[in-house]
Amino acid sequence: MDRNRLFDFSEIVEAPAECLEVQTRAEGPEGALPLTDEMLRSWPSGDLFGLSQNTGMGWEPSTSANDPFLILSTQGGLRDDHGRPIALGYHTGHWEIGLLVRAAAEELRRIGALPFAGAVTDPCDGRTQGTTGMMDSLPYRNDAAIVMRRLIRSLPRRRGVIGVATCDKGAPAMLMALAGSKQLPCVFVPGGVTLPPSRGEDAGKIQTIGVRYVHGELTLAEAADLGCRACATPGGGCQFLGTAATTQVVAEALGMTVPHAALAPSGQPIWEDMARRSARAVASMANRGIPLSSILTDTAVRNAMVVHAAFGGSTNLLLHIPAIAFSAGLQRPTVDDWQAVNRRVPRLVNVLPNGPDDHPTVRVFLAGGVPEVMLHLRDLGLIDDSVPTVSGGSLGQVLDWWQASERRVRLRDTLHRLDGVDPDDVIMNPGRARERGLTSTVTFPIGNLAPLGSVVKSTAIDPSVVDDDGVYRKVGPARVFTRERDAIAAIKGQGGQTAIAPGDVIVLMGRGPMGAGMEETYQITSALKHLPFGKHVAVITDARFSGVSTGACLGHVGPEALAGGPIGRVRDGDLIRIEVDRVRLVGRVDLVGIGSDEFGPERGEEILLERSPHPDLSPDPDLPDDTHLWAALQSLSGGTWGGCVYDAEAILAAIGTRGVGDHLNAPTR
Repeated sequence: MDRNRLFDFSEIVEAPAECLEVQTRAEGPEGALPLTDEMLRSWPSGDLFGLSQNTGMGWEPSTSANDPFLILSTQGGLRDDHGRPIALGYHTGHWEIGLLVRAAAEELRRIGALPFAGAVTDPCDGRTQGTTGMMDSLPYRNDAAIVMRRLIRSLPRRRGVIGVATCDKGAPAMLMALAGSKQLPCVFVPGGVTLPPSRGEDAGKIQTIGVRYVHGELTLAEAADLGCRACATPGGGCQFLGTAATTQVVAEALGMTVPHAALAPSGQPIWEDMARRSARAVASMANRGIPLSSILTDTAVRNAMVVHAAFGGSTNLLLHIPAIAFSAGLQRPTVDDWQAVNRRVPRLVNVLPNGPDDHPTVRVFLAGGVPEVMLHLRDLGLIDDSVPTVSGGSLGQVLDWWQASERRVRLRDTLHRLDGVDPDDVIMNPGRARERGLTSTVTFPIGNLAPLGSVVKSTAIDPSVVDDDGVYRKVGPARVFTRERDAIAAIKGQGGQTAIAPGDVIVLMGRGPMGAGMEETYQITSALKHLPFGKHVAVITDARFSGVSTGACLGHVGPEALAGGPIGRVRDGDLIRIEVDRVRLVGRVDLVGIGSDEFGPERGEEILLERSPHPDLSPDPDLPDDTHLWAALQSLSGGTWGGCVYDAEAILAAIGTRGVGDHLNAPTR
């Protein structure tokens, strides 16, 4: 069909004659509801009407009052019976998870439960890179968690909840929703990962085809070919340890999944089996009266932070783990807590994008995934294995099972047999990790440009630009931008922008919550990673980074520019000094000069205090009103270091309505 065809008016308003044959009555389902005297006397009308709804949708009337369990997912798109697309989803991460929902539902039905399914689909951070869609990315997380919690509460008789999600914002939102429903049995089912192409590039590197083409690194034909094959299978999160994969890892480390669930290859039998086992787990929790609050504790959060560090996970989890903890009514980790964990915990996982080798996430799964890493951490005395898990056993029991399991032996052998890879070179013991040069995950530089701190994935700075003592040192001229598109144009040497040169320090300001919804700036970091001179360029921003970002990229700079942060007073040509000690995990980022006049950070602080904000600094004109509202609410709730959450009590107190309904004894949470 000609996609540019203009349909006649009659083709739009008229319908075939057979469509005009309309019924006004139907017999309805045969059978009878399994009502009892007690049900009719004591059940709310909504519960009784729900049984009519169940049979109206075709469920067998005799079992329509069985124990209901809700399966929530982030499913997107529409597939035919053969898996072919009728309507696309936003990304592969939610394209196949309907199969997980189906497997869990079939298992619940088999054991006599009544499964329900609902969905709140999610956006793709890769699809929105460099677009105004990125301004909705992080705010979406809170919105989705709210809707998911409302859906959970809107099934009043639910005995438990299974949450199925995969990617950067949908998975954290689902974990927040489950955490906020901690009085119920809840199990999380990670949606897994997509496979890398047998010949080609991973989904992280492929996002740089535009900038590499401009710089002559790729031909048009090469870009078209590589881009076509990057997502080699139709489902699952990206093949690198970005935010999607890290969130799956963290969920398992929290004890919220069945064992060895994170990073399973999407669409394969081992992946679907995980959903069936999860259905048994949530039913067992319900029968034993075990709510999620028994599993999701402060100790479990600390374990998850330790596992995050050992994996070298995405810095976005510094936003999401506090948000999950807050949703569960637990203590939110502070920067000091993160620093303490990262100083104690060695990185043990050799995976994209951190290296030293480019192992995709499926290899981490085959090498043993989260349980294998936790075995090493237990040996080091870094985790508490007494905590319970949704499997029904303690973490210690899970790890003992894993260590002696046939599953472990067979999957590790599969990795060696199919890919010729030693599983102990993917998940390393501490000695081998040190020999291979793996360093601890993150550092939190402070300084006159970041008085409230910043974050850098220091383990992912190219070792070739790090001094022999393990310290990254750089002094370079600032190249200031208030719009990401202008920074990208400068990296490409297009759009009238002076090209970025080796030694420059890109300062991207006004892209935090108040300016752009704290957008993810992977366009910039990925371009620098895959250009020959990129490792000699640093980035400082009040925005955030993709989990696949690498290099000397300092994000989350606080205060953000539009909140009066000194980053908003930097000018082109200012000399910026960055020091990141990858061994001691300390760092600084300071204004130390103007042009050829170099001075110390103390004088730099004085100059910053004397200056007015950059003349181009302003909220992005495309910032949506609801994102602006999100920014205001999260700033009253602890800001980015508090997880960008909504703290209802803090918000109500700040806007002065705390006492308005006190005479009515109105709740505030």
